[in-house]
Amino acid sequence: MLRIGLTGGMGAGKSTVARALADLGAVIIDSDVIAREVVEPGTEGLAALVEAFGADILADDGSLNRPALAAKAFGDEQSRATLNSITHPLVGERTAELISDAPADAIVVQDIPLLVENGVAPLFNLVLIVDVEVETRIRRLVEFRGIAESDARARIAAQATDEQRRLVADVLLDNSGPAGGVEAQVRELWDERLVGFEHNVRTETPAEPTNSGLVPADPQWAVQAARVIARLRVVCGGAAVRIDHVGSTAVEGLPAVDVLDIQVTVADAGAADGLRETLTAAGFPSDSSEASHAESGGVRRRHRSADPGRPANVTVAVAGSRDQEFALLLRDLLREDASARAEFLTAKRAGQAEAEGHAAAEAARVYRTAKDAWFTCARSRVTAARKD
Repeated sequence: MLRIGLTGGMGAGKSTVARALADLGAVIIDSDVIAREVVEPGTEGLAALVEAFGADILADDGSLNRPALAAKAFGDEQSRATLNSITHPLVGERTAELISDAPADAIVVQDIPLLVENGVAPLFNLVLIVDVEVETRIRRLVEFRGIAESDARARIAAQATDEQRRLVADVLLDNSGPAGGVEAQVRELWDERLVGFEHNVRTETPAEPTNSGLVPADPQWAVQAARVIARLRVVCGGAAVRIDHVGSTAVEGLPAVDVLDIQVTVADAGAADGLRETLTAAGFPSDSSEASHAESGGVRRRHRSADPGRPANVTVAVAGSRDQEFALLLRDLLREDASARAEFLTAKRAGQAEAEGHAAAEAARVYRTAKDAWFTCARSRVTAARKD
């Protein structure tokens, strides 16, 4: 099962995207719909609200009078907290039921208006943001929903900013164009990323990079790594002593293969072994092509992302072990020393030139071997620098 978080600012067209995903076969779980269901007449949710806020929050037919509830519940922070303490657990329970009922091979899309505001983006395998500039959204709300402009602006101002949404977005769906444009983007995303991602998660298969060559440095690598790290913090919990972006993509301005390298530091080998199944279930399967190995002071376990759209290597290493420390020291050396960066880039380009013409597996081996000599020298350099 693949779990997708879907959100967007008011008026962005999130419902249009949800319908397009449903048409393609996704299981849609709409938080707004669930929030209404759990307080329908006869539910424990409505009974609890009446007990907390009084019977005058009911309409004549016994249903919830939402404006009357809002007048009471949003008057102060304590009342708001009371409302949330009643409704949030019920929404969570119903959501969990729907997820449990979904097929094992489902692509489950949770439509959550306040996904960013509630800080739940790291709980999903992927986050989709429907992206439209504020002024366009305001115009749509006024023209198509009949909302007063001042009200539209006030509601949008109370939500996350576009910048905050874009920071958590694995995928931005631009819905500012003509009708049908965003649906085409959804179909392409479904075919080229989501179907493969779900298959890889279910079959515990790492995603293969589409390009193994060096590419120019991308400022988005740091942002993308931060999203992967946020997910890994949730997955690893207290087992992770620290989680770091390492490798070439962690060095600003350094060309690299477009694969993120993330290091999860744990206390001991037992913690590394304990994370194996947890990481695999979360979409970071073990990398069977590269055997995990023991070393002086610890072990290293390698996992890789199942996401075809964002390849990543995740190494689990024991704190204080030689390789764990070297990954951090090398990254810092490359960040701080321009001559070291130039030498490393020369070694990488030479390795890439040597690997050209070989089959993929052999090319990867040749490329690694070519870099190993430089790594040996670099290890001596960072060891000496640490002693100084």
